[in-house]
Amino acid sequence: MTMLVQFIQRAVMQGVPLLFGSTGEILTEKSGHLNLGIPGIMYVGAISGVIGSFFYEDKVGAANINPFLAVLIPILTSILGSLVMGLIYCFLTVTLRANQNVTGLALTTFGVGFGNFFGGSLIKISGSDMPAITLSATSKCFKTTLPFANSLGVVGKLLFSYSFLAYVAIIIAIIASYVLNHTRTGLHLRAVGENPATADAAGINVNRYKYVTTIIGSIIAGLGGLYYVMDYASGIWSNGGFGDRGWLAVAIVIFAIWRPNMAIPASILFGGLFIVYNYVSIPGMGIEAQELFKMLPYIVTLVVLIITSMREKRESQPPQSLGLSYFREER
Repeated sequence: MTMLVQFIQRAVMQGVPLLFGSTGEILTEKSGHLNLGIPGIMYVGAISGVIGSFFYEDKVGAANINPFLAVLIPILTSILGSLVMGLIYCFLTVTLRANQNVTGLALTTFGVGFGNFFGGSLIKISGSDMPAITLSATSKCFKTTLPFANSLGVVGKLLFSYSFLAYVAIIIAIIASYVLNHTRTGLHLRAVGENPATADAAGINVNRYKYVTTIIGSIIAGLGGLYYVMDYASGIWSNGGFGDRGWLAVAIVIFAIWRPNMAIPASILFGGLFIVYNYVSIPGMGIEAQELFKMLPYIVTLVVLIITSMREKRESQPPQSLGLSYFREER
């Protein structure tokens, strides 16, 4: 039972960055834009938070940090970095009507390079003997949990033992789902993603919706990168440590059939698949078994892609104008 509870806890913690990323991408895709730059944006969101935290800790000293500022500064710098990445993507794909696939891939390459460059620079500044930066004091502030969690036994561990950003991710997904399905703004956004020409003819400002939604989606995705470093990785930044979680977040969008509320269980599921190799063993197989289980998230992704492509229900399909640039002159 203890191992099962621990596994679920780790699955949730692994799933939170994926939930941030997938929620941000769902909002972006609802506006008709396929942003394959999400992995790069999450990377930039992470390193931007690390930069803010590093200089704050260096200025006041790890022992003298203010918990409120220790959380606020990385969040603000993460939001700023992600916002700039979202603006770049919007300018290229909405204003200049560049190819969305190419732009997204270029943004991911740029974001990873950006993160590795500044990560390496901070490692040199810190004088660390290891190829990593450790921000333990800031991480401790981010990892603060609800005080009554331990007194509730298994229920407390499963439901209330996570940091505030984990609950923020769930709340954002629920709010996004409500806005998309129960508000006029959500109706307009879905109209823009389905048929921007018709939405434009109805008086909806298509470009404004695309810009605002994509930037908000980028900010949400960037917070996923920040959560991973400050909470899951305990404040340790190492170049390349984020892995390919950004791509899994994009895959979850399809798994959740473009519904933010469905992305919550989907992210936890993928988070569990990501770490299951640490908890399962096959008699007679050692490292080989672990390598097989490490493939599970990607095998499931392929299966989901096949099943989704075979389904004929309209609600299981992406927005009709996804990936297509809108030329008002063709209206």
